[in-house]
Amino acid sequence: MLMAMDPRRLITFRAVVRAGSISAGARELGWTQPAVSQQLAGLEREAGTPLLVRGPTGVVPTEAGAAVLRHADAVDAALRSAREEIDELVGLRRGTVRMAAFPSAAAVVVPAVAAELRERGTGVQLRVEEAEPPEAAALVRSNAVHLALAFRYPGQGDEPDLAWLPLTEDPVRIVLPAAHPGVENLADLRDEAWAAGCERCRANLLAACAAAGFTPDIRHVTDDYVAVQALVARGLAVSLLPEMALRATTFDGVRAHPDPALAPRTVGVLHRPGVERVPAVGAVLAALAGGPSGAPGPGKPRSGPAKP
Repeated sequence: MLMAMDPRRLITFRAVVRAGSISAGARELGWTQPAVSQQLAGLEREAGTPLLVRGPTGVVPTEAGAAVLRHADAVDAALRSAREEIDELVGLRRGTVRMAAFPSAAAVVVPAVAAELRERGTGVQLRVEEAEPPEAAALVRSNAVHLALAFRYPGQGDEPDLAWLPLTEDPVRIVLPAAHPGVENLADLRDEAWAAGCERCRANLLAACAAAGFTPDIRHVTDDYVAVQALVARGLAVSLLPEMALRATTFDGVRAHPDPALAPRTVGVLHRPGVERVPAVGAVLAALAGGPSGAPGPGKPRSGPAKP
């Protein structure tokens, strides 16, 4: 049975044949002539037949050697291609990063970051899927995505097994129908019907209303911030929405009211510890943390009510 051929010996063989002699091949490889001869002898043992005819003017491949040379050329081309691909990835010329994002971040942050990466000419390709924070964290743990844009309200638990990079504070607004007479604070809405959002937003709504001294009458529950605004615009409910959701889209029949008592949510990125060392992932994290247009970075919170 023929032995498997050592790729290093194939590359040595190729260098010698292309250079025309063992001494010239050794110079090209930066090796000693005895070391090259040893590699060639090992390759001929693996092949089970002579591969070179040695003469005073150099070497010539045998018929078997010519066949091996063709394969050695293919091995050399594959190794060079692999090296170039790795250099491209390390040099951030290209690479794919998978990221999960909650809906309003997918509408506001992701397009800005993708545009930032394109303008920098990194060649990094961003692949995004929508997921609320608990599902996004599970995607990170399962290695389905490298990064997850997520948010936390005050008092809500963290993910101790994952790294957390805070990006910005996202103010929370009281959302009212345009025809509503207005309020001084949250307590003025104790008798209203409410629309609540995702699990974390709903928990924050309940906590904020409890702090204001009442339990909200939640009649509608939906993860869709567009649906929440549609209900509000028709006068069917009031709600709390983060400003990022209002920046993504705002109905004409809706107005946002600030209340200093409402704590903002923190928007950030979840990832496995160490993944930031992957160059393409690091480029995306840098774009996120740098605060590109539409995606405020650390220390750059957006404030003020959304336009009606």
